[in-house]
Amino acid sequence: MARVLIVDDAAFMRMMLKDILEKNGFEIVGEASNGLKAVEIYKAEKPDVVTMDITMPDMDGIEAVKEIKAFDPAAKVIMCSAMGQQTMVMDAIRAGAKDFIVKPFQADRVIDAIRKVLG
Repeated sequence: MARVLIVDDAAFMRMMLKDILEKNGFEIVGEASNGLKAVEIYKAEKPDVVTMDITMPDMDGIEAVKEIKAFDPAAKVIMCSAMGQQTMVMDAIRAGAKDFIVKPFQADRVIDAIRKVLG
């Protein structure tokens, strides 16, 4: 069973993702509301995959991806973006993110993206 870390500053979004993932047999090992927390939890839990929001307080998703990849070059991160954040998504992919999903989340797209990055 794949272990997932959910990162989003909106509790509602984390809840939605958690719901989609748990229904599909994934284990949620942590939730973070900003990039700093995300890096901290990543180092402690070493999840199989991370869903990472882009715009967050304290440390944004792109910085968090860079930090996580510096700690673990094999890290698998999927960015979560709102419409119109294409440039930021490209920055995140350059920083090492593997894929992205667009809000509002569609369950099948979320699951496809996670399965794809897990190989």
